[in-house]
Amino acid sequence: MTLKLCGFALSNYYNKIKLQLMEKGVAFEEELVWTGNSHPKLIDRSPMGKVPFLETPHGCISESMACAEYIEQQYPTHPLLPADPFEAGKVRELIVYIELHIELVVRELYGQAFFGGQASDATKERVHKQLVKNIAAFSKLAKFSPYVAGSTFTLADCAAVFHLPIAVSACKLVLGEDLFAGLPVKAYTQQWADNPNMKKIQEDRKANSELMAALRASKT
Repeated sequence: MTLKLCGFALSNYYNKIKLQLMEKGVAFEEELVWTGNSHPKLIDRSPMGKVPFLETPHGCISESMACAEYIEQQYPTHPLLPADPFEAGKVRELIVYIELHIELVVRELYGQAFFGGQASDATKERVHKQLVKNIAAFSKLAKFSPYVAGSTFTLADCAAVFHLPIAVSACKLVLGEDLFAGLPVKAYTQQWADNPNMKKIQEDRKANSELMAALRASKT
């Protein structure tokens, strides 16, 4: 069977895996799976009910990092992890910093930034304090020369290119401050403007956003 990527195109974590597959030239299919609904067999394939997950010839794998590692081992052509163990470890380290110490923290602002919610002053203060610390730590590791881990495109870029711009936007919109001003996030993002895979992902993301809006409207 062909590898199947399951989830929806508004998810950064879904797009992280999608970009990996496209950049490596791996053949795959996509299956639209929403979270928080009664999609048939969702929990059977992703026990936490999360996306993305992969449907492979051997069974299903959930959690984006586990999916990424499987893809790298199963499809070794055009590797996105360095062969050197230390350098590979540094790429994984960057992914943890991006997803755990930046994205997961700033996610508390997304409700107000993008979905019409309102973050409390206490939440804003806590997120601001934590991000200042975490971004400073991330800055010691990220190279942006021109890729986040150095001169070569890696799995760290599959995460950074989606998470960092949204984190910057959320901070500006909710905190009124660009906490990432000391990092070249804008220039880093702009270098992807002509990448055909990124163009396709952004087109699919827009279409998925319109579909989600239509589904919500139909329920009101």
